[in-house]
Amino acid sequence: MINCYLKRGHALVSNKHTSIYVAICREYIEAYISLLSGDISANNVTSCSAQYMCVVARIRRRYLITYLLIMMFHKIVRRVQNVSRTVYWSAHSFVDTRTGTDGAGDSGTLDMGSRSSLHTGLHMSEDEHWEMNYHEAAIYLEEGLNNEKFDSHPSSPEELPAYLRVHNPWYHGLDLLASLVLILLAFTEDPAVPTFELPVWAHGTIELLALSVIGIELHLKLKWIGWGTILKHKRTMIKGITLLIMVLEAVVVLCRQSSHFRVTRALRPIFLVDTRHCGGVRRFIRQILQSLPPIIDMLGLLMFFVATYSLLGFYLFSEHVDNGHFQTISDSFVSMFVLLTTANFPDVMMPSYAKSKWYAVFFILYIITVLYVLMNLMLAVVYETFTRIEREKCRALLLHRRRAARHAFRLLVSRRAPHAVRLRHFAGLMRHYAPHYSSLDVYLMFKQLNQSSSGGLSRGEFANLYEVFALRWAGQQSRAPWYAQSPLEPLGRAAAAAVRWPYFEYLIYALIVGNGVALVLRVCEAAGDLQDSARLLCASWDTWLFLTLFLLEAALRMMASGLGAYLESGWNVFDLSVTLLALMGAVLLSIAPTLFIVVIFRPLRLMRLYKLKKRYRDVFGTLVLLSPLMSSAGCVMLVMYYFFAIIGMELFASYDLRNCCVNTTVEDFYKYSLNSSTALGYYYLNNFENIVTSGVTLFELTVVNNWFILMNAYATVSGQFSRIYFMVFYLFTMVVLTIVVASVLEAFRFRIQYKRSTTKRDEEKLLHEEVHTSWEEAQRLGASGSLADELRPHLPPGSEVTFIGSRPRTKEVLQRRMYQTDIQKWLAEEDENEGVPPSTTITSSEDPLSPPLIHQPDAETNHQMRTGYQL
Repeated sequence: MINCYLKRGHALVSNKHTSIYVAICREYIEAYISLLSGDISANNVTSCSAQYMCVVARIRRRYLITYLLIMMFHKIVRRVQNVSRTVYWSAHSFVDTRTGTDGAGDSGTLDMGSRSSLHTGLHMSEDEHWEMNYHEAAIYLEEGLNNEKFDSHPSSPEELPAYLRVHNPWYHGLDLLASLVLILLAFTEDPAVPTFELPVWAHGTIELLALSVIGIELHLKLKWIGWGTILKHKRTMIKGITLLIMVLEAVVVLCRQSSHFRVTRALRPIFLVDTRHCGGVRRFIRQILQSLPPIIDMLGLLMFFVATYSLLGFYLFSEHVDNGHFQTISDSFVSMFVLLTTANFPDVMMPSYAKSKWYAVFFILYIITVLYVLMNLMLAVVYETFTRIEREKCRALLLHRRRAARHAFRLLVSRRAPHAVRLRHFAGLMRHYAPHYSSLDVYLMFKQLNQSSSGGLSRGEFANLYEVFALRWAGQQSRAPWYAQSPLEPLGRAAAAAVRWPYFEYLIYALIVGNGVALVLRVCEAAGDLQDSARLLCASWDTWLFLTLFLLEAALRMMASGLGAYLESGWNVFDLSVTLLALMGAVLLSIAPTLFIVVIFRPLRLMRLYKLKKRYRDVFGTLVLLSPLMSSAGCVMLVMYYFFAIIGMELFASYDLRNCCVNTTVEDFYKYSLNSSTALGYYYLNNFENIVTSGVTLFELTVVNNWFILMNAYATVSGQFSRIYFMVFYLFTMVVLTIVVASVLEAFRFRIQYKRSTTKRDEEKLLHEEVHTSWEEAQRLGASGSLADELRPHLPPGSEVTFIGSRPRTKEVLQRRMYQTDIQKWLAEEDENEGVPPSTTITSSEDPLSPPLIHQPDAETNHQMRTGYQL
């Protein structure tokens, strides 16, 4: 009977977690048989009661008889638990000093300082217990790396499968795909782009399928964090509410077979932002929200001056018949708000200026006050706030990862070595955390962390774990020229000698200047038509000559340093890319003479000249540091455009702007006839008829050139309250772009300060680590089994080998150098604050080598405390 149930258990669960569930099945089936025979103990009953639901959920649909037996067993268990609870917990909290056990079966004999919560109550061998410890420690490190809160950490065997499924890379990709599909549905829904329009049943069904994928992910997340925890996760709570609304609306659309007023479609980017791949976007949005208080304060001051000048302008200019900008209080406020962007200047001033030159003082003082003083002051305030937030973000991430390393450390120490992590356990951790690392990488990381050479990683050494993850190791002998002891060695030595020639760089710059001079001459040369002009510019004999010379230069550099080293330089990658693009452009232009777009490729090589001046190098270096932030800012702008585009389509898609504004100040901009339109009469194309034209319209509003013309047109056809939409959009874009400017200033200041305080030698030490080791040392540190077999080819016995570790030059790495003093202060404060273990599992104070004692919470607080792991 037991074997039958175990086979069914194997068939019901995935291979990855079979051992866990089979252990649960075996335990409570044995207890059930003991119950039938009358030989049942409190220990057996209580230990398996916590896991019965995991088995019930997986077998009750297919095995009804087993389900009924389990439910009968559970009722008896509940009765026995009420009688035996006190006796059971007193037995489990007592450590037998004679045997070293703690009443938890065979787990008391394990050489473990702290047991994982993922196998609480399960009977496993020592190796299986250690594997679960490795697994949970790896989960802690992943939470530290991804800046995830620890209150959603899985704390029982039932929660682990759901956690692993949601954190699976394939599921991350599926979640991202479903979110993108929801975003792209705007192209197919009414008002749709004509090319992509779909019937209601089609896009409604696709929407429900995408929402189902997101709903499954949210359901699995709830299985391990629970409803109590989700209320603390505002992002997850907002996502759940939005998902419910979306599902209800999709069902209504399918039932009615027609779309209704659905501004809630603008909330679809919430699902995209919540995906694993958009972590940088979430951080940027968080920085915007954190910067909002000072921005709102400055906007309040700004709006006060706008309102004050609006009131004064109304009383000064409302009687001017030919000045229609100040006829009412609302007209005056709108005109002064638009003047804040200078889009209507000097048009708004000229009618009054014609009556008296002194009226110009009003407008000049207003622009100086709000534009050149308050707007720049707001930028300064935002910059100061952004700099403080950036430093605080660095501190919070550092301390969060340190706490994650501390949690992992306590799961990896043994009772025989309670204050150090041995190589065996470190290798077990890396097997789960980074399985793509080779055994040599794992050993070298351990050796780099073990600065004390004590044979084990102390708590302080283990806390530096994240710093060594980015290192890429290579043997010192492999740093010899790539062509050493190869048939190409003579050719490689000749290329290296040519590249090291003192005048080689000057020669290359001379070629680039010559290419530029030839380019200018070709532009000035007269040609018959555009095709001949383009061919002379990008496909003439001089083009082929310079491209051949540039390819020869790239080949010499590759031969001298090797392909890998050549591609490590950003400038080399740029030179090779633009040369190949120019070559491709010359070929395409020879085949298709009307493909004029390729003429842009040849001039790009001239950008290499900007490398000569230090200021330009600082600018390009800042752009490299800003590239992740700029990509996040770009995604935030796209999300904002999508949000306002959906609302704009719902509000204004039904209005036709052709000849819409008769007898208004913007009438000339919307004059239209079937035969022809005036030069100004094409503004009717700026509308919200679909998602594409809405995006173009919103970009024009972002530029703020003549944006009030579009606002006035829609105010004429749809009502004056439509102005609120355009004003709010301007304020949103102003806030986001101000923070982008502040981030650029902060990155440039950071780079300049870094350059001033760091020499080339200091940077070389920062980006490279050196490890000396030998086979004998590896054996002394505990390398054995498969680890020793894989290390043996790299560590010859009887000789010392040197390895060089290189880390990428990222802003996070540079921040550790710039904030070195602050980091030491933060870590010291964190160490001072560590006093009370933030968990219900503590270590016995009488015997530091004893296993942890689990304190059973009261019945009233049982739902608030999550037992199992020692912190």
